Amino acid sequence: MREIRARARASDKGAAYRVSNRCIHKMDCRKQHLCAHCSYDGSRYCRFCRLCNANCGDFVEDVCARLSQPPYVCNGCLQESKCVLRKRFYIHAAAQGDYREQLVETRRGANITEEEVLKFDATLYELTSQGQSIHAVMSSHADCFTVNEKTVYRYVNGGLLHTKRHDLPRACMLKPRKAKSVEHKVDAKCRIGRTYADYLRFIEQNPGLPVTEMDTVEGVKGGKVLLTLMFMPYGFMAAFLLPVKTSAHVTEGFATIRRRLAERFGDPGGLEMFARLFPVILTDNGTEFSAPSQIETDAEGNRLTRLYYCDPNSAFQKAHVERNHQLPRRILPKGTPYLAPTSFDGLAQADLDLAMSHVNSYLRESLKDRTPYDLFAAAFGTQVAELFGVRRIPADDIVLKPSLLGIVQKTKKLD
Repeated sequence: MREIRARARASDKGAAYRVSNRCIHKMDCRKQHLCAHCSYDGSRYCRFCRLCNANCGDFVEDVCARLSQPPYVCNGCLQESKCVLRKRFYIHAAAQGDYREQLVETRRGANITEEEVLKFDATLYELTSQGQSIHAVMSSHADCFTVNEKTVYRYVNGGLLHTKRHDLPRACMLKPRKAKSVEHKVDAKCRIGRTYADYLRFIEQNPGLPVTEMDTVEGVKGGKVLLTLMFMPYGFMAAFLLPVKTSAHVTEGFATIRRRLAERFGDPGGLEMFARLFPVILTDNGTEFSAPSQIETDAEGNRLTRLYYCDPNSAFQKAHVERNHQLPRRILPKGTPYLAPTSFDGLAQADLDLAMSHVNSYLRESLKDRTPYDLFAAAFGTQVAELFGVRRIPADDIVLKPSLLGIVQKTKKLD
């Protein structure tokens, strides 16, 4: 029964030749003229219209008692073909697919959470910086560590900790092999109901709803990162500087946005503006986005937005934010065989705000030669744009080169 309740899927399937009225008051209701269709045919009651549930303010959904007791689904129900209430079905193929996806997710990444890392990361970094070995640190602070010595070395080599390989006194400094860095373990359940297929269904049910695409940009491994938010269809991009690429800092970034909106628009005006700015968020499967519920809800648990994930290795599903990264990358360029990558460690939020002001004031042919700033300000006001640290730059003053921030890249030595 636990398997059925966990993997059963809701269905809006109705019944042939019957109106899908799911209101508990439908037998006694005498309302008329709730919509244009019923107003045209003024002789009948609205309870016989398929739009009744969506237009009636007194609608209370009738729930089938079968769904609250075994077997919890409509499979095998003799009345299923005649029933118009909301249904639930257990589909074995879909359930097996969900199980396989969850099984893969549970085996992905390091088997440790960010909170567990924080317990020993600072101590390890401080003492290895003084020349001590990992073995010595773990022996003298055994109560801080929840993993063994070999695992700590693997986390260091994978870049998961602040301690780096060159901080170790006798580490072999051969040229490292190309390998994927170690990541925090992600709760597989965070993506249940938030897949790209779920996103497409939600957008189909809510056409015209604006979408915010979210991503992070790295300078160098282990350093500061940029949290980028692309507001569509305005082409407007906001960016926040994060000290580390973790879900805790991404969550804090959204808390900062809510706090700024509350200070400007009051309460509940700030939360209402947040819901207008972020009705839907689409992002990738990075570990830094593994706490969706803390982004979607406020402190009281009220839902303000919906977060969905792209399919793995499918960056094209959020193509707008990926493509727009080309503009801030002109100011903060990637590394090449000849030039070292631009680190964000020496960057301040004020520098990033200046860069994004120039990016958002740049005319776009795709926007019919208008700027993202103008479109965004027309929809939400210049004050909201300023809350993201973005101001309008005159066209002749726009600079999209590293010289805007006084960045000089160092030439790499070729092997």
